[in-house]
Amino acid sequence: MSSAPTWDPQIYLQHTDHRTRPFHDLLERIPQLPATGRPARIADLGCGPGNVTELLARRWPDARITGYDSSPQMLAAARTREGGTPGGGHLHFARGDIADWEPQEQYDLIVSNAALQWVRGHAERFKSWLEALPPGGVLAFQVPGNFTSPSHALLGELCDSPRWRARLADQGRRYVHILEPAEYLRWLTDLGCTADVWETTYVQLLQGRDAVLDWVRGTALRPVLTTLADDPEAAEAFVAEYRDLLRAAYPEGPDGTVFPFRRIFAVARKPA
Repeated sequence: MSSAPTWDPQIYLQHTDHRTRPFHDLLERIPQLPATGRPARIADLGCGPGNVTELLARRWPDARITGYDSSPQMLAAARTREGGTPGGGHLHFARGDIADWEPQEQYDLIVSNAALQWVRGHAERFKSWLEALPPGGVLAFQVPGNFTSPSHALLGELCDSPRWRARLADQGRRYVHILEPAEYLRWLTDLGCTADVWETTYVQLLQGRDAVLDWVRGTALRPVLTTLADDPEAAEAFVAEYRDLLRAAYPEGPDGTVFPFRRIFAVARKPA
């Protein structure tokens, strides 16, 4: 059994507009960073292929920004964006696993986009991350909150069905480690922060045949595909079963497939 999913940047970047919209909304709520007399220092945890890391450089054009990710495939894609930025800042990408990442310097902003859900007990990491911020520094993140929706519930049930249980066990649910908004608020305020926590459900209209299957191929389905990578016939059979379940749960309409997607957001500011 694989310990971590193998990522495909090209598949992940499908539906880019829908995937990046929550980060735009998060970015708009991040307040002014503390005045330190130097360009802002920013860490992007779980940066993936680096597309949202570039958005940080647009907001803070002179900042020194490092994106961290544990996937070699994602880092290879991200590093094509590496280098100086038009505003005099710099983008850099490095290997780092959120589960044990510790700041080695002071950051003004630590941000994570749709990555913390893969890390068990990630709220326990907040304390050390906040300690790396100066007064007025910011921790901001967003995570998917749709793990009880049909797309994920059906995946978990299929993995646990008699045909697949022995091989896939809890693969459909093993990477789901989110908290509810009130729990994030409590964690962050208990650490002394001023916190803004909210949730949004985006009612997305996806295009193409089996659009929801295409969506989850880039995220929730990755652990299963990684586990079955050495057995293409089994992988094809599993995907066919899952596809049929998704077609029934998310019927395609004349204008596309409606796919509601809940997201949870948090912006925490360290006391000045």
